[in-house]
Parts: sequence; C-alpha cells; structure tokens
Amino acid sequence: MNDVKEEILKGIESTSIYELAITTPLEPAPTLSRRLNNEIFFKREDLQPVFSFKIRGAFHKMTLLSTEQRKRGVITASAGNHAQGVALGAQKLGIIAVIVMPVTTPEIKVNAVKALGAKVVLHGDSYDDALERALQLRDQKSYEFIHPFDDPEVIAGQGTIAKEIIAQIGGDPIDALFVAVGGGGLLAGILTYIKELHPHIKVVGVESEESACLYAALKAGKRVCLDSVGIFADGVAVKQIGKLPFELIKDEVDEVITASIDEICSAIKDIYEENRTIQEPAGALGVAGMKKYIESHGIKNQRLVVVNCGANMNFDRLQHIAERTEIGANREMLLSAQIPEVPGAFRKFCESLGDLMITEFNYRYADITNAQVFVGIGLQNEGLNRVELIQHLTRSGYLVDDMSDNDAAKLHVRHMVGGRVSTKIKNERLYRFQFPERPGALLEFLKHMNPAWNISLFHYRNHGSAYGRVLVGIQVAEEDMISFQEFLEKTGYRYFDETDNVAYKSFLKPISLKE
Repeated sequence: MNDVKEEILKGIESTSIYELAITTPLEPAPTLSRRLNNEIFFKREDLQPVFSFKIRGAFHKMTLLSTEQRKRGVITASAGNHAQGVALGAQKLGIIAVIVMPVTTPEIKVNAVKALGAKVVLHGDSYDDALERALQLRDQKSYEFIHPFDDPEVIAGQGTIAKEIIAQIGGDPIDALFVAVGGGGLLAGILTYIKELHPHIKVVGVESEESACLYAALKAGKRVCLDSVGIFADGVAVKQIGKLPFELIKDEVDEVITASIDEICSAIKDIYEENRTIQEPAGALGVAGMKKYIESHGIKNQRLVVVNCGANMNFDRLQHIAERTEIGANREMLLSAQIPEVPGAFRKFCESLGDLMITEFNYRYADITNAQVFVGIGLQNEGLNRVELIQHLTRSGYLVDDMSDNDAAKLHVRHMVGGRVSTKIKNERLYRFQFPERPGALLEFLKHMNPAWNISLFHYRNHGSAYGRVLVGIQVAEEDMISFQEFLEKTGYRYFDETDNVAYKSFLKPISLKE
C-alpha cells in the first residue's frame, strides 16, 4: 500500500490536469461562519469546467494513456459528473469516448455529454447495469476503461484538491476538512495527501444516510455491499465503497458522518445564502456533515474547510428541495393534529401556538366530531425543541403526531389531504415505491400484478431524479399475502410498507376499517 500511496503523491505533484481543469478558489463563508461560531471556507469545485471535481481524476488518468491506448479510445459508465469529465477530457485530447449511461439518466445530462462530443449508450436502470455493459464493450472493442473512483491515477487527480487547499490557506492552520463520499475516490485522494504532509488536520468523510457504504464497511471491518441505496444524492449513490479507496481510507479517516435528505436540503440553502450558487445534493454533503460535526462536538473558533464538489442540479428538483429545507434546518415541523369539528376550533389551535407561525395547513371535512389536520409550524428559533412543543399541545388537549421525519407524509400525504373515504374498501395495504424514470416502468409494474388486486390509491411525483416516488394503495386479501410478497420482490423496485404509517391512518385510511 505504501507503493500505491507514493504513486498517488507523485501523481498529485506532477499532474498536467491544469491544461483543462482549473485551480478553484478557496472562499470564506462569513455568513455561515458567524452563525456557527467557526471560521468556514468553501473549496469551490462547482466552478470547474464541468461544474464538478470529477474532471480532475478523469483527465489525469487520460493524460497518462499511451499513444496506442489513445488510439483505441476510452469508455466509462456514469450517470452524470464523471461522464462529463471523461467526455471533456477526450475532447481536449482528441480521442474517442463512449459513455454508458442508465436509461433513467435525465435528458439534460445525456445532452451535456453528447454536446462534448462523446458517444452515449443508454443501458439499464442503474449505474450497476451501465457498468456491466461498459465492461462488455471494453472487452469487445478494446477501449480503455476510465473508472470513476477505483483507480490510483483517478485518485491522484482528485487529490490535487488537497494540495491546492494547503497552498491557498497560507500559513494558518486548518482544524478539519469535510469531504463527500460516494465510491471514495475523492476522500482517498485528499486523505493520502493530507495525512502524509499535514497529519494534524482532521479529515471527515460525509455520506448520505441512504448510501452510507463507507460507514457500513468501517463498522464491519471490510467492504460490504448495501442491499439498496437511495437516489436523492445521486452523485454518491454507490452500493459499495471502492476496493482501493477503502484501503486508503480505513486507517486514516478521522470520522465518518451521515446526513439525512432534510439535512442535505438545509445545506443547499446555506450555500445558496452564502454565495448565491445552487449545489447538487452530493455537492452540499460536506456542509451538511460539517454542521453535524460542529453540533455533536461542540466546536467553536476552529478553522474548517468544506469541499463543495458539484453543482449539476436538475432545475425541476428545486421544489422538492425547498419543501425539505426548513425541516432539515430545524426551522419547521410537520404535525398531524386532531381538533374539534366546531366553529372557532382552528383559531383556538393557532392561539395555543403563541407566536409560532403556521407554514402549511391541509384539511378536508371528514367526520362530524373531530377534524384531522396536517399542519406545518415554523420554529423561529433554530434548535427549538420539537418534543417540548408536542408536550405543550398535548397538555392543551390536542392529539398530535410529529411527522417531520415521516417520508411518506413529506413526499406524498401533504399533497393528498382531501378527506378520508367512507366507502367499504377492504384489505387495503399501502406501499411506497421508487420507480425508474423511464418509459414503460409503470406498465411493467402493473403487468406483474394479480388482476384480483385492485389499486385503490395512487400518487406520483417527479423530483427531477432518475427515480420517481410513488405511493400505491392495493387491496390484497390476507390469503394472498405470500404471492403478493413474491410480486413485490419480482418488481425489482425499492419499496416500503407504509400500511401502519400514522400519516396514512390519519388522512388516507378508509374510515370504514377498524383502526
């Protein structure tokens, strides 16, 4: 491993990536610094030619190819940033590039790669499907494969970020550096340089809770493959940490932090308020992790650097992100509350909240005795205890449930509140699915269903990512549950049983059924 580290360090020092990549600025973040009582800097990798750090590793690897290798051309699998890095690098070097992308890849990313002169092959629903096809084409056509993270030369290219940070910060010390983790190439490159030359600096990896493959590997003491990954932070949605990155990371990283979707959304807003740029979810992971690190360790008056690693955001994802931002910053909570179905009840409920602001209120008449309302409440003071507010409302005589961490409520139910049906719908079971965003995905799902299972509820929203989120009510008799479970597995789609979800019981479950 020492030989590999030496190779990476040599690559960092001797690279010629600056023929294409740029030395990105290290900018102070004064607004966030004042709020969090630390001196914070952003390393602006979103300003690279492809709006992501990926150009560094891809181009460094490609500059080292021999004349014969360049003649054969290069191939890779990617749904976004790495694809654009390889395409731009190939354009610069005048070589053929083939990029295998999942069919679910948003059109804006496919067109961006094509505009850089690469040939795009669409295959499969996921990165793993695309990777399998790319390796087949490599073997058939003798292309050179450019791995997005599990390659020492790619890792060296990413490690140039660390060298730039040290040069830009001057003689003043850095206390901690925060780096997003997907396959691990970026963290491995930065760690290798920092721990060799500046071992006193803490390096913290940050993962999405939905794809925490490094955290799982460190816990197990070996690489593990996650059963499934969430795709909100698609730039880091990797099931297994890279083999070489893990070897470089496991004994050197100081800490690994995971961030929720809401926390990532809050970080996107923090960055926007600082410099008016919009990071993609993976690009904001560093800030999300830094905020949790500061809170959990009680950090003050330290010098902290965050790598803002990418800004390839689909515009149509912004609404979803805005909806989740305030909850992630603990400035809003969502409640299900039962209030009397009498005139003046809503006013009395608002009075019980004092000076707290109602941010959302959804209601439809359904019962002559009590009204079930979906309420958003603004928490003006960051850090206000949600539990204390629940206790206050309970003491005031209200039946309430906190739905701030309830994905079904946040993704679907808040948009569906319209009164619970009173018809005799029997054996309804509620499931939340992630459908690939490609033609025919829904039809395939329906074809596998037993015709005896009736769809009694359906809600779908596109969030601008490779997967759509769908809430489905299906009537399935108890004696059919074994075959229904087989059907769920056969779809191949990620699913969640929401039949016992409090949001469903409060707003959607037929009232003719016993609670």
